[in-house]
Amino acid sequence: MQKSALALHQRIHTGELYPCPECGKCFTRVSHLIPHQRTHSGVKPFSCSECGKCFLQKSAVTRHMRIHTGEKPYACSICGKCFSMKSNVIEHERTHTGEKPFSCSECGKCFTERSNLATHQIIHTGVRPYSCSVCSRGFTTKQNLLKHQQVHTNAKSRASSE
Repeated sequence: MQKSALALHQRIHTGELYPCPECGKCFTRVSHLIPHQRTHSGVKPFSCSECGKCFLQKSAVTRHMRIHTGEKPYACSICGKCFSMKSNVIEHERTHTGEKPFSCSECGKCFTERSNLATHQIIHTGVRPYSCSVCSRGFTTKQNLLKHQQVHTNAKSRASSE
């Protein structure tokens, strides 16, 4: 660990942190606190020169610009497929390796992506946040609700064609 990195890390233990006056979240660097504070103010000082969309951080504009340029600087080390974001190539490489690093604490089922684990964990709570507007039946995922709604749509289209 470099000396400067060690000094930053030690702030966690010494309490020498920079708290956000709005929410209290603490940062080891002022340079991290400033962009965070923009989330409270709504100020987005960085904009895309192509479409005008605004962002909190300059790095977000850089990532966004790849939509316009088609740049895909991250290549899969196994098959060579290219991606615009590093996180996407990491997730993709798991399709080759079979790695599933995110496991459910309730049932042990494993997932390649954290978001898929979060979606899965809803089944253990019994919560069904997505409701059908026609019959009020509840579903754990939006995808399951949309699939279900076809029952109502197809029933209507069959009846009208007879």
